[in-house]
Amino acid sequence: MLWHEFTIHTTEEAVEMISNFLHEAGAGGVSIEESGTLNKKRDTSFGQWYEMPLNDIPEGQAEIKGYFSEESPVEQIIAEVKERIGQLHEYGIDTGELRYELKTVNEDDWATAWKAYFKPLKVSERLTIKPTWEDYTPASEAEKIIELDPGMAFGTGTHPTTALCLRTLEKVIRGGEEVIDVGTGSGILAIGAVLLGAKHVLALDLDPVAVSSAKENSQLNGMLDHQITVKESDLLSLLSGDQREDLGVTLPVQVIVANILAEIILLFIDDVYRALEPGGVYIASGIYKNKEDVVQQALKDSGFEIEDVCRDEDWVAFVARKRS
Repeated sequence: MLWHEFTIHTTEEAVEMISNFLHEAGAGGVSIEESGTLNKKRDTSFGQWYEMPLNDIPEGQAEIKGYFSEESPVEQIIAEVKERIGQLHEYGIDTGELRYELKTVNEDDWATAWKAYFKPLKVSERLTIKPTWEDYTPASEAEKIIELDPGMAFGTGTHPTTALCLRTLEKVIRGGEEVIDVGTGSGILAIGAVLLGAKHVLALDLDPVAVSSAKENSQLNGMLDHQITVKESDLLSLLSGDQREDLGVTLPVQVIVANILAEIILLFIDDVYRALEPGGVYIASGIYKNKEDVVQQALKDSGFEIEDVCRDEDWVAFVARKRS
């Protein structure tokens, strides 16, 4: 089968937003390649090691490829995606010197090739992510394994925001909490929260592809329904009473986590505050460094107390507590 490969040369800062545009445009897959330079600061706190540079992409730059079926109206799709990218400057996102490429490729050239680069990854003291097609033996009983097949959804743990969120969850989860994961993607954070001791996680996403992926991965880890409930919804719909049944959790909850772009986080901070019990914790991640101050101020304005600010490369996660 032939596919249209649409390549966008942009910045690492714009990767998550543009990737989302491609998914929403109906991409059958999205690949991301960031700079392979060793000059960038890398986290080695859990024993990670890095090969020599794997590409010649300049530091801070990235290549995003979206794959669309041969029969797709690709010219129309590209025009719509370009228009949305052109609006990113309004949100303070630097897209750099954009370049676009389009070519036709065979499915065998890309559909499974990326799997060769997705290996077991230890992301925290207790959590290791293992792709379903790889063999791996835990180093100790304390090491918890997240089985993952991300498919077309976001979240493999290799991006700084996902790894950062998992490490932050490890600090916050004490055991027995009910958790809401907003924008769950592949379900990786929901699974990690359960492995760390959460009683039940309600995983929400508006993307039906993500909902399907999160359900599959929850099932792979033996958690679907009895420990993780996946819903195609947003937080506001839950608070409005439109969907109060079969949530697996009782509002208000003790922990909410959202690994989403800052621009989206800013839209529902008040909703998060309402959905948390007094003393509850909100982990807000996916925030690029240039949005740190505005998100921090918005959290404070909504009544949150900032307990911790965690960082990985140029990305930030806040641990904010609702006042008792």
